[in-house]
Amino acid sequence: MVTLRFMRVGRKKRPSFRLIAIDKASRRDGRAIEELGFYGPTQNPPVITVKEEPLIGWLNKGAEPSETVESVLKQAGIWQKWLAQKPAPAKN
Repeated sequence: MVTLRFMRVGRKKRPSFRLIAIDKASRRDGRAIEELGFYGPTQNPPVITVKEEPLIGWLNKGAEPSETVESVLKQAGIWQKWLAQKPAPAKN
């Protein structure tokens, strides 16, 4: 199972994070399947850059975002774009 989460990079007391797709069993800073973006929370205003096409592709394939990633994607407006274009579940 694939999860979308942040990998910490940056200096001591100056964190920045990469948004990555990674196997759920891997550790936080383990080998990523794909790098999908960047988040700089210490800058004013916080910097969020995301590769939307691959990110939405991973979400469509069933990748689960962590709570923090989901909240950052909501701030960036990408979560709403994905929900709007997400296919409706089939009814039987």
